[in-house]
Amino acid sequence: MQSMTPSNESHSSAHLKHTKLTISLASTPQEIREAQRLRHRVFTKTFQLSEPINSGSLNIDEFDAYCDHLIVRDTQTSYVVGTYRVMSPTAAQRMGRYYCEQEFDLSRLNHLRPRMTEAGHACVHPDYRSGSVIMLLWTGLAMYMRRERSDYLVGCASVSLADGGHNAAALYHALTAQNFAPSEYHVTPHNPFPVHERESGHIPQMPPLLKGYLRSGAWVCGEPAWDPDYNAADFFMLLPLSKLDSRYARHYLKTDTPAHPS
Repeated sequence: MQSMTPSNESHSSAHLKHTKLTISLASTPQEIREAQRLRHRVFTKTFQLSEPINSGSLNIDEFDAYCDHLIVRDTQTSYVVGTYRVMSPTAAQRMGRYYCEQEFDLSRLNHLRPRMTEAGHACVHPDYRSGSVIMLLWTGLAMYMRRERSDYLVGCASVSLADGGHNAAALYHALTAQNFAPSEYHVTPHNPFPVHERESGHIPQMPPLLKGYLRSGAWVCGEPAWDPDYNAADFFMLLPLSKLDSRYARHYLKTDTPAHPS
């Protein structure tokens, strides 16, 4: 398949109403490259990166070979329009660490590792942000966790620092006590983002991924880390499936009650 270009990627609202989307795990190197190409496009724009993370318009790192890649495809155009990278407990053991451990000390979560799946590098094509794609990605993620017998989801929700970090700091201070994990689940950032150096009176704008985590019942596990590669503040999120909001549990897990750890 040829590279996606702006002219090929433009979709009218009329087209989107009739679009059929499918969710699957990437099963070929070509499908993985499609996910990496979408990540490159979205991340470069979202985080206003002046230089590409990788050559060839692909976003690649050493974790890709160990992870599975959820992809949402528009069957009418055949393009991949959404992706989420997932790492099972077994894959993390083979790799030797989770991606998040580049930014956080996860020592307090060691007892959860055998049942902990990591999700990251979530992105949705700009023309497909009505909600359908992210809902499909979360549904696929829930199915993946059931397959892997995982009871805990972890991942980072990134907030761009292109505004000087004022929004990220305001978001942190707008969180309520219910949004934070109990202290025994707190993680420590290796390179903390200075949340207390902020512009007073800034009204926070919450990114969709962070909003989705919080609405599902996930906790923020302490102060965010500064990711210099993407110029972002990363909030470490933990979602025990036993805490998954019942509305989301019925949708994602296709059951009347939230899943409980065994």
